[in-house]
Amino acid sequence: MIKELPLHLKQSLPPSYFRRYDERADSAFYLYPRFTAHIDDRASAAASQLFRELLPPGGRVLDLMSSFVSHLPPEVAYRQVVGLGLNEQELANNAQLDQWLIHDLNANPQLPFEPMSFDAALCTVSVQYLTQPLEVFAEVGRVLRPGAPFIVSFSNRCFPSKAVRVWVSTNDKQHATLVRRYFELSEQFERTTFYDRSPCRWLSDPLFALVGWARA
Repeated sequence: MIKELPLHLKQSLPPSYFRRYDERADSAFYLYPRFTAHIDDRASAAASQLFRELLPPGGRVLDLMSSFVSHLPPEVAYRQVVGLGLNEQELANNAQLDQWLIHDLNANPQLPFEPMSFDAALCTVSVQYLTQPLEVFAEVGRVLRPGAPFIVSFSNRCFPSKAVRVWVSTNDKQHATLVRRYFELSEQFERTTFYDRSPCRWLSDPLFALVGWARA
């Protein structure tokens, strides 16, 4: 279990940034499955290509805030893909997951895994819903092996009632700056890289990603 974040890090992003229009428990919002694509086919293919380039074949992969699809390249074999999400039916229908569990990161940002137990982690088009992002990013850094990537991808689509205030109040460029700040303030990643993998801005959903590599 990682130690609590220092107060000065928590205060660097005001709590008001992470308020939401709908403050009901996320478990209630996700009580029923939503078998809908959160990005279109072109953006999904772009995410798969990024994963193809950055995820280690044969590695153990953690898929945070997972749903019924993980966008992983189908031809690549991984040792294990573990999904965390909020809806049992969605997770059970995700054929790319070898193991899954219900876990609400906003209610409990601590991950139920041993230190350095994963070779990579993903948070795909869901970072906008995190109300305690620094704690979650720090926990991801704890469970990753040194040098392992954490790929945080995002688009311009969301459930606006559940996305945090700072997200719905900013644009794509500012989203990238915000996610980079999450990486920096978590103090668990040695470097970050920004990727713009938008297939065609006017014909499909955009796709952006910030990737951080876990510190040794």
